[in-house]
Amino acid sequence: MHVTLQIALLSEIVADWLIVPLWEKDAPAGNVAELDARLGGLLAKLREQGDVAGKAKELTPIYQTAGIAAKRLLLLGLGPRDRADFASLLSASAAAARMLSAKPCGRIAFALPDGPSAETALRACAAGFFQGSSTAGIRKNTVERAPPAEVCFVTASMDAAFAESVRRAEIEGRATNLARELVNTPPCDLYPETFAERARESAIKTGLEVQILDEQQLVVERMNALLAVARGSDRPPRLVVLRHRFGGDKPTLALVGKGVTFDSGGLSLKTNDQMVDMKCDMAGAAAVLGAMQAAAELALPVNLVGVMALVENMPSGKAMKLGDVIKARNGKTIEVLNTDAEGRLILADALAYAVDLKADHIVDLATLTGACMVALGYDVAGLMSNDEAWSQKVLSAAQAAGEKAWPLPMLPHYGEMIKSTVADIKNTGGSRYAGAISAAKFLEEFVGTTPWAHLDIAGPSWAEHENPSRDAGGTGCFVRTLVELARTYGA
Repeated sequence: MHVTLQIALLSEIVADWLIVPLWEKDAPAGNVAELDARLGGLLAKLREQGDVAGKAKELTPIYQTAGIAAKRLLLLGLGPRDRADFASLLSASAAAARMLSAKPCGRIAFALPDGPSAETALRACAAGFFQGSSTAGIRKNTVERAPPAEVCFVTASMDAAFAESVRRAEIEGRATNLARELVNTPPCDLYPETFAERARESAIKTGLEVQILDEQQLVVERMNALLAVARGSDRPPRLVVLRHRFGGDKPTLALVGKGVTFDSGGLSLKTNDQMVDMKCDMAGAAAVLGAMQAAAELALPVNLVGVMALVENMPSGKAMKLGDVIKARNGKTIEVLNTDAEGRLILADALAYAVDLKADHIVDLATLTGACMVALGYDVAGLMSNDEAWSQKVLSAAQAAGEKAWPLPMLPHYGEMIKSTVADIKNTGGSRYAGAISAAKFLEEFVGTTPWAHLDIAGPSWAEHENPSRDAGGTGCFVRTLVELARTYGA
């Protein structure tokens, strides 16, 4: 799908579909008013009759369009203008895309909404179209979604920044869909070696530097916690390191992702219901790969390093056992009391590696705890950090990207939960309470004094059910947040 921009009257746009956004309770104005005049006041009449209200994600197709160049119209409700933001525009656009991509279509024109800034509206609506026109059904014989060849955003005027916004929207859309595709790929096809190869392919195409550490190199690098998790599987682990270098004396931002390509729980075996969606346990690593690809394509003026720890967590005679004590890369010893608390183990070594690479700031993303979902639900990520200023920077990036995160406290007393009697720390909090925070306190042991933020994306990374604006399955969450963070970090 190609994103373009055109200055024109809506009535003169040639397209298979023309999407016309309508605000709740607001009469058509500007470009939309001109279109309504050419339609003989049809839009105003539909509103007066109560057939169109402009409510969020309200979709009204019109198949007879005499007097204009477009073959069909889709009236798209955006809700109240004063509540519009990136997330609401994305959701409405995605709902339109889901409807229109159900059948093959060549060119779709989209009248740019006049609510928030034009640049925000353009990127939000484009992101929604990428979301709504792709599908989780990547192995079905019948095609469920047919993304249009072109989505053209139509405006009455533009400034110099618009062209860059179009470029950014398309690059971020592809990157987010890459993360979604990886999360939706069956675990028989996606495992540490194949994930690493996908990362290599992306790096070659975009000019990223790439290094892939195999099991022998991981031994040399003292990544014993990561290796312990991988021991139970026949699939060998990998650590992928991608670099985007801007140069100069600019600081380095490290993005670290948990990549458990399938999580059975190990010897602490999950139930069938708990295990059925565990191909999604690499969503953190997928987000890092998507963000690194986008940063390279955008040529962001920032030094970035992406670290992806890739393992399968399986039960076998070689598997990590309860009571084992592991020495992590930074020398700390870890008592294993639950082999299903494995994500923090592989992140321990990955975070320590990022510190050793002299990263100035670190963000990690992980589908880490069900406890975070209990606290915040499916749509909001937990944000935990050792540095308030850095936490606010990450939160601001998420808000600008239309994604939801909420800070959780990292008070010192939570560290008592992970103290061990036989090792430096243990890999569980020992309680059903504050599980997301105790997991973050565990990770904090491996970042030293480096400003670090942890995003627990267990909830928003996977959609259990479809809704009007998205399919079930992987969501590609926080790719846009990482791109925004990298963009502002380099500013």
